[in-house]
Amino acid sequence: MKTNTLLTCALLLTTAAEAQIGRRFPSERRVVRDPVTGTELTFLTSTPVGDSKIYQTHNQWTADGQWLIFRSGRVKGEALAVNEKTGEQVQVTEGGYTGMLNVARQAMKLYFMRQPPGTAAPAADGANRPPATLQIVEVDLGQLLADSQRGKLKKASAYQRVCGTTPAALQAGGDMALDGDETWAYFRVGKEEAARHLAPGTKLETEFGPRHMGAGPAGIAAMNVRTGAIKYVVSVPFQIGHIQTNPWVPGEIIFCWETGGKSPQRTWTVQADGSGLRPLYPEAPYEWVTHEAVISKDEVALAIMGHRPVPALAQEAAAGTPVAGANPGQEAAWGPSGTREKPTGLGIVNLRTREMTIAGQTPSGSGLWHVSGSPDGRWAVGDDFARNIYLLDRRTHELRLLSAGHKTTAADHPHPTMSPDGTRIEIQSAMLSADNRSMNICIIPVPAEWLARKAE
Repeated sequence: MKTNTLLTCALLLTTAAEAQIGRRFPSERRVVRDPVTGTELTFLTSTPVGDSKIYQTHNQWTADGQWLIFRSGRVKGEALAVNEKTGEQVQVTEGGYTGMLNVARQAMKLYFMRQPPGTAAPAADGANRPPATLQIVEVDLGQLLADSQRGKLKKASAYQRVCGTTPAALQAGGDMALDGDETWAYFRVGKEEAARHLAPGTKLETEFGPRHMGAGPAGIAAMNVRTGAIKYVVSVPFQIGHIQTNPWVPGEIIFCWETGGKSPQRTWTVQADGSGLRPLYPEAPYEWVTHEAVISKDEVALAIMGHRPVPALAQEAAAGTPVAGANPGQEAAWGPSGTREKPTGLGIVNLRTREMTIAGQTPSGSGLWHVSGSPDGRWAVGDDFARNIYLLDRRTHELRLLSAGHKTTAADHPHPTMSPDGTRIEIQSAMLSADNRSMNICIIPVPAEWLARKAE
């Protein structure tokens, strides 16, 4: 019995040491040539342990431009940083996180939500979700990475600060976005709280599409990460999905109506004080709009899908059978949207003038799906259903297949994100994985000859 007790204690101590914030992992950095395009790809991770990048709506790089934050199975439930030059990896959270990781652009800080220690996990978003509290936590990345480099690590509390705890009545969710001034963090709230802030008589939206999602209400609240103060932002009569902010304009929020596919009106914007609620890009019933991302001070990129061949759509409707596979949207139940009978492609919406231009489109296939762009307005980037990565010169509208061979069997899509300086793109890829599913973090450079182009 005594032996078993000692063994248990030893295992617990070992687990705690392995999960310690600041723990370092050796470089896995590999440079390979794209088998289709010949582009030089830098894989910052290359072992099959289950890596994934932050969603393309959010920042990926630390404020000093040297590290990328990502999720990984190396330490279950924790986030890591990888140095882009050396490939060294460092664990940057301890105690877990939930939802979106938020990397500050102005300071070497990381923000995320997590369950308070010792509490039960909240149920998935939706009806009958029990009340739960969540902490918003700040990580001092600058001090942590410096101490990790020196081998002089302190306790997690020296690097992690609890900004505050959300009230249980909010039923807060983990899809969080850091304001442009890096003072407020916005997050979803539950249906009950959202209903309390709706105007009397507001008609609630019902579910939309074959995934039975989209019904409201939903809402957004915020926490001041310096004081812990809570404020309510807005309620809407439909389900809210991704929340993001304009990193260059404090108080500007972009969010979506989430259905798991085509929405009646996908993209929305609102100010932090709840004013100015409106559709970002007013869409027609025949348009399938998705995967919006703020790319500059005044612009949001989005995909207007052209992935549904008209004859196939008619046949599906007649047969009444959905098309199975890794890519969504072929089911007839989504309605008459997503064909190329109308203009489709990578759209750029100006937040100030409200003008929308289609910057480019693939000549065939699904069209661009997840999109991003450079803050200087030179480049846009997108992936497609085949996991190909396309680069677009916004000045000439030239579209180039930059990288391919990123297996369609991968656990997720590439989700390309342009670097803040517009010189490279981060994706997640299963190209190196023997199981064809496990993904790694990969950097694709903008071609040198494109970077050398002069403005006309």
